Amino acid sequence: MIKRNIYKCIGIACLTIVMSSCGVPALVDKTANTSVPESFNGSQDTTSTASIQWKEFFTDPYLAALIDTALNNNQELNIMLQEIQVSRNEVSAKTGEYLPSVNLGAATGVDKVGRYTRSGAVEKNLEVAPGEEFPEPLGDFMFGAFANWEVDIWRKLRTAKKSALTRYLASVEGRNFMVTNLIAEIANSYYELLALDNQLDIVNQNIEIQTNALKIVKLQKQAAKATELAVKKFEAEVYKTRSLQFDIQQQITETENRINFLVGRFPQRVQRSSDDFSDMVPSAIQAGIPAQLLERRPDVRQAELELAAAKMDIQVAKANFYPSLGITGGVGLNAISPKHLLTFPESVLFNLAGDLMSPLINKKAIKAEYQNANAKQVQAVFNYERTILNAYIEVANQLSNINNLEQSFSLKAQQVQALTESITISNNLFRSARADYMEVLLTQRDALESKFELVETKLRQMNAVVNIYQALGGGWN
Repeated sequence: MIKRNIYKCIGIACLTIVMSSCGVPALVDKTANTSVPESFNGSQDTTSTASIQWKEFFTDPYLAALIDTALNNNQELNIMLQEIQVSRNEVSAKTGEYLPSVNLGAATGVDKVGRYTRSGAVEKNLEVAPGEEFPEPLGDFMFGAFANWEVDIWRKLRTAKKSALTRYLASVEGRNFMVTNLIAEIANSYYELLALDNQLDIVNQNIEIQTNALKIVKLQKQAAKATELAVKKFEAEVYKTRSLQFDIQQQITETENRINFLVGRFPQRVQRSSDDFSDMVPSAIQAGIPAQLLERRPDVRQAELELAAAKMDIQVAKANFYPSLGITGGVGLNAISPKHLLTFPESVLFNLAGDLMSPLINKKAIKAEYQNANAKQVQAVFNYERTILNAYIEVANQLSNINNLEQSFSLKAQQVQALTESITISNNLFRSARADYMEVLLTQRDALESKFELVETKLRQMNAVVNIYQALGGGWN
């Protein structure tokens, strides 16, 4: 008889599984295309600048100190670290879900039933022990351990735990990506600060040149060799350059405070050395091969892990279509009074039960969850492909940018040299009345603009080096 009942239970379970599995919707099959070009510029050299640690890549001691401070104090990065802790706790929570849950409990209470009821009449005619009637009111004292366990027959809970673990690893890669962005932002802001210092020096030098020219034109006016119009034009140019001086000072303050914010401190002067900015030589860059981006770029690895987690979520959602097996049990002591609580075996209680539950009718919510998991997996595929494409394009753009800026800086340096010499020539011609004041003013203005452009080109060169280091996946290790 027992064997027949077991066979019946197995048959019912198999029938339930078959009926449940018949309602599983079809998946949209989408796999990621991870193919990339073989090289960036025809070279198969696998040496990559990204393998250099940031402390070796950024040799300026002031910049290195700022980055080191930011990695400890930056609030946004510390917020991300707490999000990583949350992801780690999710892994622990998912791990506990497929293990039995055991709780200790104690309870006490009293119960008074009417005498002229079935329970009251029965208690009146029964004895707890020989010569001992049921107390009134009737006490209830209980102490025991109780357990429940969902048997992970479809590995749903274990897969959910793996998904949580994968997302935790993705959050770590997200932190690494934030580190690369933070280092790049500080380095770019630091170089911008050096450029502004140099532009301020250029303005101060230009104010001195223009002031001397103003003195000359005033002397020429006294000698009737120049007009009041020339004097006013030179004065206006001096005022214009002086106002530019304060604009740059404001930009310096804002850039310093941007750096202070990134390193997590209140406004203060940023220590730096600006004297040799114009002579800085950008570091030589080795790009390696595009396939290395899949391993070195934290955002690419994060997208890959998110895709892996999304695939696991589909398995978890699919398991909801199948029956779930739960087991509950308990063991403890139960009596009507404390003195009987430790009476063995009379006060011992235990129970053990199992249930097999399967969705049968109206499975729309389960189907919707399953289809959502599939859609999110397809979305993760597109995001992974987009991240790979973006990584390659960023590197290609910066490699081209570095090459073009090198040519541009060389030509702008020659332009500055020519215009600097033209200032002396125009001043000499003006003294001998062989050039008018407008030629002098325009020459000074062109020279100032060209010097500004040269500094900006140098800044763009340094930024390009920082950006290619970031694009290749350097800085987080």
